[in-house]
Amino acid sequence: MLGPVILAASRSDRMRRLVSAAPVTKQVVDRFIPGETVDEILPVIDELTGNGLELTMDVVGEDITTPEQATAARDAYLELIGRLGPLELGTRAEMSVKLSMFGQALPGGHELALANVRPVVEAAAAIGTTVTLDAEDHTTLDSMFAIHDDLRKDFPQTGCVIQAYLFRTERDARRLAANGSRVRLVKGAYKEPAEVAHQDKHEIDKAYVRILRTLMEGEGYPMIGSHDPRLISITQELARAAGRKPDEYEFQMLYGIRGDEHLRLAAEGHRMRVYTAYGTDWYGYFMRRLAEKPANLRFFLRSMVSKG
Repeated sequence: MLGPVILAASRSDRMRRLVSAAPVTKQVVDRFIPGETVDEILPVIDELTGNGLELTMDVVGEDITTPEQATAARDAYLELIGRLGPLELGTRAEMSVKLSMFGQALPGGHELALANVRPVVEAAAAIGTTVTLDAEDHTTLDSMFAIHDDLRKDFPQTGCVIQAYLFRTERDARRLAANGSRVRLVKGAYKEPAEVAHQDKHEIDKAYVRILRTLMEGEGYPMIGSHDPRLISITQELARAAGRKPDEYEFQMLYGIRGDEHLRLAAEGHRMRVYTAYGTDWYGYFMRRLAEKPANLRFFLRSMVSKG
């Protein structure tokens, strides 16, 4: 039950300072976040796409406290898109964005986030690719879905993320599957109360499969965000049952986790997209990766001991 503890620590300034100061931290962070700048990330993009993989790029950072920071986040994505354009990768390299980075939690945050994310979606469309809106904690989702609906009026390829552990998600999935959205399904990586989310891993897995079936049988484009071998196998079974071709859904996994599986799925002809984060404000993203899987935490602790 370390996951909730780690997620709480992800919001602690004291823990941020302790983890950031640990000599081994950078070595371990590099496993999940392969660069801090666009210049550092471009060779990673070249390597992954050269191996038949696709990407969704995330500029890390969530704790936005001023409109100026939100504008800077927007500009960081615009810089990335500007550098991706000449590579002519199209949808092989898309973007993932957290609306909290665009000012969603600030006063007037819904309008501010929409105003900041729209130019990013427009710029992505101009180079032949798209944007997926990441899901955050449950209090932000009504705003996220409203922004998603607004953007899709002009950019119907705009995607969104839904989280299997939330009770509301089965209803959200039915709506999104019916209107042809691009939908990434994940288990969920935020600390949510029992009033709104499943707490038992087995119940979360069962909800994931129910929602996955809804997406596969619907009219949208499912994006399966999971490293779980059993869920990957179930995905393939449900896709066959729904008559979906390999290019009518895709797998998505995190950079630094199960890299051999990325290559295996791509070699078998599946669309395999790697969620690749970069940037300097890595702490929250890194802590959620530790919380998601005990093996990630063990890897970090072993590294601390061996380098201590």
